[in-house]
Amino acid sequence: MKKELNIEEWARKDHFHFFREFDEPFFGVCSDVDCTTAYQLCKESKQSFFLFYLHKTLKAVNQIKPFRYRIDGEKVFVYDQIHASPTINRPDGTFGFAYISYRPHFEAFTKQAQKEIEKVRNSSGLKPATSGENVIHFSALPWIDFTSISHARHFDFADSCPKISVGKMTQQNRQKTMPVSVHVHHALMDGKHVGQFFDLFQKLMDGG
Repeated sequence: MKKELNIEEWARKDHFHFFREFDEPFFGVCSDVDCTTAYQLCKESKQSFFLFYLHKTLKAVNQIKPFRYRIDGEKVFVYDQIHASPTINRPDGTFGFAYISYRPHFEAFTKQAQKEIEKVRNSSGLKPATSGENVIHFSALPWIDFTSISHARHFDFADSCPKISVGKMTQQNRQKTMPVSVHVHHALMDGKHVGQFFDLFQKLMDGG
């Protein structure tokens, strides 16, 4: 479900009209996230660390309203719930796009996510998810401890979905961290909202 946002009564009306005219309206921020507690929890409970941080990502996204905004023509809509369109690696070195629905309870989320991942790994080609706009584009680069990242974009294609990526987990002095990149449409949100995402995501990764 989605509801139209009244742009005329929106405090960011001028920001919306200003940034939506940019050739590249997305901006990105990278930050290291402490995953010491989260990784240990997953190891002890034999849970997928990938699905754990994907679930916490979706949980944070769904709690921060601007991450649920999407542009449709001249209008902005607010979705009730946001899901994930992640890239899934295959044994042959390729990847495919998947669609994973957000479920508040981790067990239910994991159960349906594992089925989708298995389906993609046993398929070929990209097979983009036809899920609509109420998704985040998500990718994991577990081979790279990146400090910045950019995304391939088709500028003629209207897109306002946030793009979130995670990198290689590293350890120093018993603390495990991983880089997280967040790219968002500046017509829909500002650095403050990205900061709110990182704060909440860290809290959720710590078991909050």
